[in-house]
Amino acid sequence: MGKILIHGGTVVTAADTYKADVLIEDEKVVAIGKDLKAGGAKRIDAARTYVIPGGIDVHTHMELPFGGTFASDDFHTGTVAAAFGGTTSIVDFAVQGFGEPLEKARDAWVAKARGKAAIDYGLHMIVRDVSDTVLKEMGRMVDDGLSSFKLFMAYPGVFMVDDAAIFRALVRSAEVGGLICMHAENGGVIDVLVKKALAQRHTEPKWHALTRPPEAEGEATGRAFKLAEMAGGVPLYVVHLSASHALEQVKQFRDRGLPAYAETCPQYLFLSYENYEEAGFDGAKYVMSPPLRPKWHQDELWKGLARNDLQVVSTDHCPFCMKEGYQGLPKQKELGKGDFSKIPNGAPGVETRMVLLFDGGVVAGRITLNRWIELTSTTPAKLMGMFPKKGTIAVGSDADIVIWDPKATQTLSARTHHMRVDYNPYEGRKVKGKAATVLSRGEVIVEKDRFVGKKGRGKFIKRGSPILQT
Repeated sequence: MGKILIHGGTVVTAADTYKADVLIEDEKVVAIGKDLKAGGAKRIDAARTYVIPGGIDVHTHMELPFGGTFASDDFHTGTVAAAFGGTTSIVDFAVQGFGEPLEKARDAWVAKARGKAAIDYGLHMIVRDVSDTVLKEMGRMVDDGLSSFKLFMAYPGVFMVDDAAIFRALVRSAEVGGLICMHAENGGVIDVLVKKALAQRHTEPKWHALTRPPEAEGEATGRAFKLAEMAGGVPLYVVHLSASHALEQVKQFRDRGLPAYAETCPQYLFLSYENYEEAGFDGAKYVMSPPLRPKWHQDELWKGLARNDLQVVSTDHCPFCMKEGYQGLPKQKELGKGDFSKIPNGAPGVETRMVLLFDGGVVAGRITLNRWIELTSTTPAKLMGMFPKKGTIAVGSDADIVIWDPKATQTLSARTHHMRVDYNPYEGRKVKGKAATVLSRGEVIVEKDRFVGKKGRGKFIKRGSPILQT
């Protein structure tokens, strides 16, 4: 691979903003400075743009099986869409089958990605069966680069594990240098509320939210952190936090000096319960877990991002079409017509995360430019064991770099996005900012609104232990 010189731009990292050229060779950043010389290098003019580390989305679900169908993006379409949005690495979730070894799930998900992924990818492991054998396997998974494990406090009979299992997994994660990622909702209470609503013939999509109250998320979040504390102050990362009730629990434990971490997602910052009241069945577009909350929660989440009570913004990208799925897949969201509990949970977002946070965060004055990079790239890389190989622009780091045009404008729409889904949750929203050129390990993969990379060029990221932060 030849040399590339990015010149004339403003380099932005989580810590610094400065004018400099960036020289790339053999997939790595090899020099940063003013007026760099590089004979024979391809030159990329970055004048009047930001040169930023590629985004890292640590919560995606490509081709996830759910309720008789599959998420409509696979590792090719989903990672191409990610690249168009300025994301150059993802961490997806392999799902353990009941009673099956973790290696089987890992191999199945690596096979899904092989020959398809356009950007680099890592894997978390969803653990459904916390047996003695699985606890032993966790050590091997960490050695193999799968250093995080997702547990569920929701979905009884499908994913949910009890407190004893959670406690055992937390203790084991500390022993092997892994990280537990928690879906924190009180699944038992939610199950009762769902059955009660259906018995009363409440079937519309909005009942998905009304049966998953923020109190159920707050209670589970607090309980999860208490279990982590009892396990010896073990690090714990709560995924897709949506409610002020849960945020208060994160703040409480962080203020006590415990290693408590959490992510939120753009949908909880820009959408609200009001979307479930859209006409007809359109509220199904926003059925996800946890659900969208009343609008006042948004301001609290933005405060959490600004104050570092929330450390990461990911997407929980898990798209399902409103009509039939692509390439012969069966019905998707419409599976839940007449029964909200059968609507596949999830929404698209891997392509729109970076611009939504830039427009609604930086441009709107809610977060700084450096904080934007910290939330979308650097801290995800640190907590998920990829830093400094990923998540920054520094000599020796992978040349995952985005030339970001802060003046460009675009309108978000299903007609123009690259995610393989027939709606966009932010349809018609005008935003400022755009990933003009995207490099993955020193290779230009998006240029002039075209994908110019190769299908299957993405590599598996062997991740290490989390780099914990205050």
